[in-house]
Amino acid sequence: MAIRVYRVWEGRNIFFIKWRLMFGPDARLLVITLLLIVVPIVIFCTTVARNLLHEFPTYNAGYVILVVTILFTIYVSLADSFSALLTVVLVLLFLTSACDPGIVPRNSHPPEEEIDSPKLQKDVVVNDFVIKVKYCDTCKIYRPPRCSHCRKCDNCVERFDHHCPWVGQCIGLRNYRYFFLLVSSSALLCIFIFAMSALNIKFVMNDHGTLWKAIKESLASVILMVYSFIFFWLVGGLTCFHLYLIGRNQTTHENYKQGNKQNVYDRGCFRNFREVFCTKTKSSRYNFRAYIQEEKPMRIAQEVKIDDEEGDGRTKVQARNS
Repeated sequence: MAIRVYRVWEGRNIFFIKWRLMFGPDARLLVITLLLIVVPIVIFCTTVARNLLHEFPTYNAGYVILVVTILFTIYVSLADSFSALLTVVLVLLFLTSACDPGIVPRNSHPPEEEIDSPKLQKDVVVNDFVIKVKYCDTCKIYRPPRCSHCRKCDNCVERFDHHCPWVGQCIGLRNYRYFFLLVSSSALLCIFIFAMSALNIKFVMNDHGTLWKAIKESLASVILMVYSFIFFWLVGGLTCFHLYLIGRNQTTHENYKQGNKQNVYDRGCFRNFREVFCTKTKSSRYNFRAYIQEEKPMRIAQEVKIDDEEGDGRTKVQARNS
């Protein structure tokens, strides 16, 4: 009996709404990520922002602050996950978490050359440099350049950067830009919340005379300042690190393995940034609505199936006999 593609998958990914949403095996952590974003924003809007409305009655600047906060919240939340708790679809966390990160299709059987004369790796030419690509015993393929097998999801992912438990998904070729936008927007949001909370304490101190009295009167502002300060160093540091990686056209995985060795994918800072932010996201190679006509030795998952993508069209790759 024919089974739809999304019902059959050997990896550990989880699917929802039939074939439409695909997450990693640790998707439950998205709830924590969502709470870390939403809870401080709710506290800010109900305490600090409300107080600032009264401090700027003439020019309605307080309303501007409140609107900016809400827009920032929507923008950042949308970058990493989705939730029925929010009235707007969380597009960015959603795009990062609920899509195929660039999974390379598996083979049902090893390639003929692997059966005849098994090799663990072979040479390919990338941008006039010879590099070695490894054979994946799990996926039964020679991994394309910049591809790595994620042990958490049990998939080979094109341009694999890392597996992020906070978004419950691998970060790869198809969702890297959304991940970066999520992280950088979170850093900007932390700066905004910290600055507005400090401003609120200043206004309260003007009314009560001393800093100590202002702190007791606006304890929520102090908590938000500490919270945003701590998280700014986390997401701000991550933003700076990924700006460095983008400038070199390097992934986190490559940086960990290669360090400062020669990077064959570096095309210059400007072209590297353009490659990440100004190129069209490739379509998935899987049609989740298609039927599997022949029986395959794969387990039936809850709602688990994966998109996939092979090769990076931005990099010229040529096979070479080894």
